[in-house]
Amino acid sequence: MHTIENNQLRVTVKETGAELCRIQSVITGMDYLWDGNPDIWPSHAPVLFPIIGELKEGTYHYQGNNYQLNRHGFVRNNPKVRLADSTDNSLRFTLSYDEDLLLAYPFRFEFNIRYTLEDNRIIVHHEVKNLGDDVMLFSIGGHPAFRCPRQNGENYDDFYLEFEQRETVSRWLLTDKGLLSGETEPVLKDTKNLPIYHRLFDQDALVFKDLKSTKVSLKSRKSDQVVALYFGDFPYLGIWAKPKGDYVCIEPWHGVADSHDTDQNLETKEGIIRLQGGGTFTASYTIEIIE
Repeated sequence: MHTIENNQLRVTVKETGAELCRIQSVITGMDYLWDGNPDIWPSHAPVLFPIIGELKEGTYHYQGNNYQLNRHGFVRNNPKVRLADSTDNSLRFTLSYDEDLLLAYPFRFEFNIRYTLEDNRIIVHHEVKNLGDDVMLFSIGGHPAFRCPRQNGENYDDFYLEFEQRETVSRWLLTDKGLLSGETEPVLKDTKNLPIYHRLFDQDALVFKDLKSTKVSLKSRKSDQVVALYFGDFPYLGIWAKPKGDYVCIEPWHGVADSHDTDQNLETKEGIIRLQGGGTFTASYTIEIIE
């Protein structure tokens, strides 16, 4: 565990998987991240790379070969992730290709994620370097789970998400195998607010592809504390929780799960990023705590 703090927030990141695992107010002592209760969902904020969500049959095709990757890729829970450097207000973690990873993902890469604490904000900066000569294909994203309720007298149903702009948008539905079904369902109609309740996630995550907003805030009707997430670098957004989990994940994605009818070709996968040989890709999202 590695911790940075200032006069407002204390932030802890687990070296395994470079996973953000605690955001605590120095002023009030309040915890804002889900505690990772293993009986419900044993994570806090997994890092997603080089895929988002599920592959069809856990497999993709690339240049005539078949490869297998688990849901969300191989940074999550990976003990090979290492702390590369740190300052008083930042932590940078890194993972590079090795012979074992090349069996699942045939690209020579260096992945870096930096957590920087600035006042009441945590900036989560991703950097992917293509160390090879060929085009590298990947997706990237975040999966932070925010606690709700947070204090006595609050209930899960007291919480809602407030989008930056009024939205009229549908969710893209998932199959029971976590693949995009091709079907949609209306969720918001000319409103900023999405009420949160446990049954909202009975059909898995809410997947949004065409939001106008680049910021969403988790608010409670019974308290003044706000968690805002800025995701302007990410074209997709997922909202998810286990049906009985007292948290909600706000997930900025640069990529999505496979479609149920995909041909499994990585080069034509929806949302895939194409990075030229020797190139560097960066994307950041920001978590803001308002008390």
